[in-house]
Amino acid sequence: MNQKTMIQAAVTGIVALGLAGFAAAQPVQQKAGTEKCYGVAKAGQNDCGTAKHACAGMSKMDNDPTEWKYVAKGTCDKMGGKMAAPK
Repeated sequence: MNQKTMIQAAVTGIVALGLAGFAAAQPVQQKAGTEKCYGVAKAGQNDCGTAKHACAGMSKMDNDPTEWKYVAKGTCDKMGGKMAAPK
């Protein structure tokens, strides 16, 4: 493999990684009939970012009170969650 081909492969790889990171950082779109519920997301299953990380799927612990996910309307309280972010 010549040097030009190696450089092209490296640049292609870097661009691909950047695009993959951008796709993973997108927030989950809210569906009809859902509401934001704080404190019920399992690790890696949150629907958007907080002050701790960039976005969806990046929570590190279960039921973190600052993390949220969309749940069916009317179910947040039953799940032990809160409708508002903690102060």
